[in-house]
Amino acid sequence: MKVDHFEQQKLLELAAEDVALTQLAHRRRTLPEAVAVEAAAEAERTLADDVVRAETEVRDLQREVKRLEGDVETVRTRAAKDQTLLDSGSVSAKQMTDLQHELESLARRQSDLEDQELELMESLETAEAALRAAQEGRDAARAELERAEQLRDDALADLTDGTHRHEAARAAVAGGISAPLLALYDRIRTQTGTTGAAMLKARQCQGCRIELNGRELAAVRNADPHEVVRCENCGRILVRTAESGL
Repeated sequence: MKVDHFEQQKLLELAAEDVALTQLAHRRRTLPEAVAVEAAAEAERTLADDVVRAETEVRDLQREVKRLEGDVETVRTRAAKDQTLLDSGSVSAKQMTDLQHELESLARRQSDLEDQELELMESLETAEAALRAAQEGRDAARAELERAEQLRDDALADLTDGTHRHEAARAAVAGGISAPLLALYDRIRTQTGTTGAAMLKARQCQGCRIELNGRELAAVRNADPHEVVRCENCGRILVRTAESGL
């Protein structure tokens, strides 16, 4: 294939845009800000789970305290009833003795229940403090997640803007390249995954960084300036310039 030497040099501009687009695509795939969002989201989920566990513990203790309060109130009511009956003087001596024994038993029962209630109240106080700490940690994690998401979104917006700029620049350059040469370039670019052409500088292909010598160098040196030549190593179109060292 023969293409004007100056048109071939436009491939270097095209390759520069493709390199920029490849770098932008790589950055999008490996965006540190996206990794930070994942880490912040995981931290937020962990702390949210801590809050759920703490809330469950507080509710369980509150139910137990309420149950004990009910038991204490039941004992108090029974003791008050017995005391009223005892004070009325309307009971027999045996009933009086039974009531006194029952009042003693109720007093012991009430004391035990109140001790249990006190222990539970202390446990509840500790659990509520743990819940507040967990909630504060979760709220801080949510704020960090929001910050990380904003940084990621800003970075993605910058990448999108950069991609649009380089795509427009590439389209402008491609518009000045003949269809056959552009098709060849794009086919090679698909194969290499980066660019379809590279400068030959100081006898070295700038695509694969392999220096030409011997037969390959002689072939390129003797080729017509308008002949499209390719690197035998990477297959890219070799664009010759004053810096090629031929």
